[in-house]
Amino acid sequence: MTAVKIIKVLGTSEESWEDAAREAVEQANQTIDDIHGIEVEDWTASVENGQITEYKATVEVAFPVRHE
Repeated sequence: MTAVKIIKVLGTSEESWEDAAREAVEQANQTIDDIHGIEVEDWTASVENGQITEYKATVEVAFPVRHE
């Protein structure tokens, strides 16, 4: 049986929500080994003068717990 740990990561992008989610995974991958999957929990954005200026994706990242 495998235990899985899940953490939340916030990614941002000036282009799109998909890019923000991709950024969250890329950043998490720098410090987490063997990411098995993600779930996008929330899409939000910053708005200035009626225009979206920054897309944000809150992503749950799942990876196995290692037993040493």
